[in-house]
Amino acid sequence: MREPSAGYPLFGLMAEFDRPESLIEAVKRSRDAGFRRIDAYSPFPIEELAEVLDFRDRRVAWLTLFGGLFGAAAGYGMQAWLHLDYPILVGSRPTITPQAFMLITFELTVLFAVLFSIGGMLVLNHLPKLHHPVFGVESFHLATRDKFFLIVFGHDEKFDPVQTRTFLESLDPVRVDVVRQTEEPA
Repeated sequence: MREPSAGYPLFGLMAEFDRPESLIEAVKRSRDAGFRRIDAYSPFPIEELAEVLDFRDRRVAWLTLFGGLFGAAAGYGMQAWLHLDYPILVGSRPTITPQAFMLITFELTVLFAVLFSIGGMLVLNHLPKLHHPVFGVESFHLATRDKFFLIVFGHDEKFDPVQTRTFLESLDPVRVDVVRQTEEPA
């Protein structure tokens, strides 16, 4: 989910919930109310959360596939080039033997798939990011323990600070907090 840029006065409004079922219900009601730029934070994976958030970003999976294909082509191509450029003819064996090339090809497939997926994840998540606006919310540290959070971003088409706060309070959260834009520390 794309987050609001620094040009928006508010990063968003965040509601805190005690139970994962409450968070799922809040996300469903938010989507039904017309909010599209929302996100949720949970201390553990919730199976249906990605589905109700309508999360369909598959860029890391595609990067992993391309990394694997690149690694396989590089591994096989490197060995084929080496055996064609510096041939060693022994007992009328063929110069290029695919069976002998599979170990290095497999290893480089795995290596580049992992490197592309980790590198892609870091780039797409804008990491390393030492500070994030949600860290300014007093109780957000509980997102790693036992609380569940729903944020409506400030650049949502339907976002209005007063009406969105009223809507979030109607979801029966523990509390609703304003998330302000912050400057990144130098």
